[in-house]
Amino acid sequence: MKNQSKVLRIIVNCLIFATITAILAQVEVPLPLVPISGQTLAVGLTATILGSRQGALTMICYAALGAIGLPVFAGFNSGVQVLTGATGGYIIGFVAAAFLTGYILERTSFRLTMAMVANTVRMVVILLFGLIQLKYVTGLGWVEALDAGVYPFIVVGLIKAFLASWIGIVVRKRLVESRLIHISGKAAA
Repeated sequence: MKNQSKVLRIIVNCLIFATITAILAQVEVPLPLVPISGQTLAVGLTATILGSRQGALTMICYAALGAIGLPVFAGFNSGVQVLTGATGGYIIGFVAAAFLTGYILERTSFRLTMAMVANTVRMVVILLFGLIQLKYVTGLGWVEALDAGVYPFIVVGLIKAFLASWIGIVVRKRLVESRLIHISGKAAA
């Protein structure tokens, strides 16, 4: 019974954070090729709060919900064509970024400084995945792809990294204290 309860809690947490990601995806500033959206903030919050495995699982769930047609991506978009389109690399990068962010925190400590480092790495990973797919899907050169898909997001990405770190650490501490998320080992720090 205890294992079933733990699995159910993980599923519920993943669905809650996939929903948060879908909601924040609708907060966007349109740009010519790639909008600035709240999705990446949600990825950082998810990984900072839930850790590597649950963070990555949440982002897989989020991408799957969008792929099957639920309008969870920025601009209430959905479908496999979004994942294979010009901006799909960013969404695919959410999985690797969430895992890596949580992994860094689990191996070090869930403190603001380390969360900022981990969330800055998250930003770079998402931008790298997005850049590569943007370049190849659109046929842009590297310079043009950097201009459209990376440079406009650096400053706002660092702001989101700080917000995800600060809010994430505070919320994680509260959820751990109330036993709403399960942690073990070094992740308990």
